[in-house]
Amino acid sequence: MGIRIALLLLGTFALAEPARGPPRIADKVIHRQSARLGRTIKLLCPVEGDPPPLTMWTKDGRTIHSGWMRFRVLQQGLKIKEVESEDAGTYICKATNGFGSTNVNYTLIVIARPRFTQPAKMRQRVIARPVGSSIRLKCVASGNPRPDISWLKDNKPLTSQEIGENKRKRWTLNLKNLKPEDSGKYTCRVFNRMGEINATYKVEVIQRTRSKPILTGTHPVNTTVDYGGTTSFQCKVRSDVKPVIQWLKRVEYGTESRYNSTIDVGGQKFVVLPTGDVWSRPDGSYLNKLMIARAKEEDAGMYICLGANTMGYSFRSAFLTVLPDPKTPSQPMAPSSASNLPWPVIIGIPAGAVFIFGTIVLWLCQTKKKPCSPPAATPGHRTQPRDRVCTAQVSDKDCLSSINYEEYVAQQQHLLTQGPVLASSAASKMYPKIYTDIHTHTHSHVEGKVHQHQHIHYPC
Repeated sequence: MGIRIALLLLGTFALAEPARGPPRIADKVIHRQSARLGRTIKLLCPVEGDPPPLTMWTKDGRTIHSGWMRFRVLQQGLKIKEVESEDAGTYICKATNGFGSTNVNYTLIVIARPRFTQPAKMRQRVIARPVGSSIRLKCVASGNPRPDISWLKDNKPLTSQEIGENKRKRWTLNLKNLKPEDSGKYTCRVFNRMGEINATYKVEVIQRTRSKPILTGTHPVNTTVDYGGTTSFQCKVRSDVKPVIQWLKRVEYGTESRYNSTIDVGGQKFVVLPTGDVWSRPDGSYLNKLMIARAKEEDAGMYICLGANTMGYSFRSAFLTVLPDPKTPSQPMAPSSASNLPWPVIIGIPAGAVFIFGTIVLWLCQTKKKPCSPPAATPGHRTQPRDRVCTAQVSDKDCLSSINYEEYVAQQQHLLTQGPVLASSAASKMYPKIYTDIHTHTHSHVEGKVHQHQHIHYPC
């Protein structure tokens, strides 16, 4: 009896102590999870064990680490922020301790409303085609759950025969052997339980064109652009059907080697330039632009816009001028044959030289006390002879009539040979009462001659 009681107590203690072993799932798990695009979701990992297990998350076999910016591994699960379509897949939480490991599996579905996957192919919404041609209208879209599509013409559903029975081809509507009654508005409607989108094409079926394209407006026009700048030419073409618009640039003589291939038009060489999309306008015309970025000198020249259809072509030219690069150093100018010196310098240097030379000659004459040249007779300053000449020894009222004019001139010439200073002082001593003042003029000429003469003023 005592042994039974002891065994019962031991079993009770064993049940009270938690069992040590591998991790085990402690709660119910919903293995299929869904999240809306752009939202945040948390995947739980409800495991326990003794000792406590370590957890590691993987997505489609790849380990999730700190480099996954929108993913964060928490103690109780995995948090994903701003869910994207690429986040859909299989997630596994692996819990491990010293006794073993266990896994918790999830399948994440990202729910998204429909969206067009090829918007670049849907830009042209107004389409004109001639009778008998074909057209393809695209509305390729994606979403989760996978969206469905329906087509309408002028808001009326198209029949399966008109659309085509192949579901894969329903994303593109093919209209073959067009007739005038095929003209209208075609709308694709794409939807799932998350939302709906649609797109509308305007189709115009016209009779075969009988005229060539016409370039409307004034474009392209002559343009000037700074070196390194950006500019553009544009071309507007009116045509019954969508024309082919092409840009050409004339190849200047001697620059043919710059281009891989050229074409001859009217005896001139042209190079075909890359052309962008042709846009249809509400007025029925078509527009195309030629962009010129980082303009250089070789971009200058004549450009031609060519519009063509099955009936012919039309074209118009314009010129591009590229201004010189302001950073390029200017060429040194050749020395000019004409002097750039100002006129005062041109006149002053020779005059100064002549003046200095005359001064030297005059100084030499004064030093040697020899007459340099006879006094010049200046017509405007010639002294008229007088009948009476007064001397210093006679009073103011007495005059000597015995000295004639010739003797007086001889005396003046003798004084001039003694120099201007001596002549002035001597004359003032000899004839203090006869004249009022005396002054000397010295003239230097270009020929190297120095003329000197004296003016004596008498009282009336």
